Amino acid sequence: MTRLENDYGLIVKSKPMFQKSANKSIVYSVSDLFLQFWFRFIYKYNYFIEANAYGKLMEIVKRDYNTYTGKVLEHWFIDVMKESEQFTHIDSWWGRKGQNEIDIIAADDLEKRVTFNEVKRQRSEIDLNVLEEKVQRFKEVTGEFNKYVSDLAGLSIEDL
Repeated sequence: MTRLENDYGLIVKSKPMFQKSANKSIVYSVSDLFLQFWFRFIYKYNYFIEANAYGKLMEIVKRDYNTYTGKVLEHWFIDVMKESEQFTHIDSWWGRKGQNEIDIIAADDLEKRVTFNEVKRQRSEIDLNVLEEKVQRFKEVTGEFNKYVSDLAGLSIEDL
């Protein structure tokens, strides 16, 4: 895993923002978009290709494409925020059992501001009330950003 991460850059190790222990809640993911698609759809369902069942494979791709591209959209927004150089911390957070996930937390320690972002493909699916509940849980668990000015934001394809 270390070589795949450090030498080849094929995988990325993620943990929730401010996670104390390095062993809890770690998630590994494939960093290359082509390989993500390959392993998610082609490799996993290669028996459809071997059986020339391309229609079935297309059904699966159509069924799962929104979920897949939602994660890609999250990573795109994170990259844009990093390139903007407006923030000193940009990361995600999730609870111990994977619940209460906050897609993007972008903080500026100099300005003492933090923005909690929910990313969805469709703007109509964003519920800032649910995000606010997740933020409260985040602050209870981590104790971070309590003295920062907090904003809530929803990001979608329309914000590209």
